[in-house]
Amino acid sequence: MSALKVIQVPAAFNTAGLNIVWILVGLIAIYAGIKNLLDEENPSRIGTAIFWCSFGIVTALGTWLPAKVSGVLVIIMCLPPIFKKVKVGKTNAPEKAHTEAQFKKIGMKIFVPAFCVAVFSLAFSLFSNMSSMIAITLGVLVAIIFLVAYDSKENKPQVFLKDSERFLSLTGPLSMLPQLLGCLGGVFTAAGVGEVIAQIVEKVVPKGNVNIGIIVYAVGMVLFTMIMGNAFAAITVMTVGIGAPFVLAYGANPVVIGMTALTCGYCGTLMTPMAANFNIVPVAILNMKDRWGVIKNQVLVGLIMLVFQICYMIVLK
Repeated sequence: MSALKVIQVPAAFNTAGLNIVWILVGLIAIYAGIKNLLDEENPSRIGTAIFWCSFGIVTALGTWLPAKVSGVLVIIMCLPPIFKKVKVGKTNAPEKAHTEAQFKKIGMKIFVPAFCVAVFSLAFSLFSNMSSMIAITLGVLVAIIFLVAYDSKENKPQVFLKDSERFLSLTGPLSMLPQLLGCLGGVFTAAGVGEVIAQIVEKVVPKGNVNIGIIVYAVGMVLFTMIMGNAFAAITVMTVGIGAPFVLAYGANPVVIGMTALTCGYCGTLMTPMAANFNIVPVAILNMKDRWGVIKNQVLVGLIMLVFQICYMIVLK
């Protein structure tokens, strides 16, 4: 795989690039806070502004802020959502007639900018050591260039800024869940949750029975992912607590087991509101009437996939 990395960038490039990316994200969040503070139509102007501005400051300057300052800002950031004081103010969503007119003008070429983000992310991950966040950002910049080329009069810089704020506001406090859940996984691992789980499972799973170990490992990945909303956060804890001592220790193929266990975690992603990016954000963006509509349509698929993945691990272990 290393031979495929034809584009090599220095570590300093990734470090500086990531700092720039997070500064841009933070500035958009701060803009959302200021816009909502000045928006008289927003019923919770102050709470909304406090949330987005504190979120933006931590995101943009977290690398340089003292840990205690970042911690205080995170606490401040969490207070408005707890008291339900983060609201969506005035939005500048395009009308249906306008979007239909633009589609007739642009046609299926509208998908080209969207593909840019995916193509850049995949290409740089396969053929370079560049950070995926930087690659995605480059894809977004190229997508913006395409959109401006489609209609330079309509797609001015302020349009992208306003629409970024609009979608961020529609997502609301759920936008901070991935970061918080990622931190939670690190905290759980450092706190020794994996070892505690191993002690509990040891009383249930017979030693040397790899098949039962695989089943418990897979189901544990699903449940822990549903709790944490993130399979990447769950796999560290579950592998330390179950995967390593009850499956891998008895000679199971670590590539097959590790890869498939992560996929089992994704089955849990389909069935939890904690996976906000997948199951809650679409509800907000699409204005779905049923808040749990996405999850309800994915539960059966998730369970079928889980059974298949368990069988897959047992056969190929």
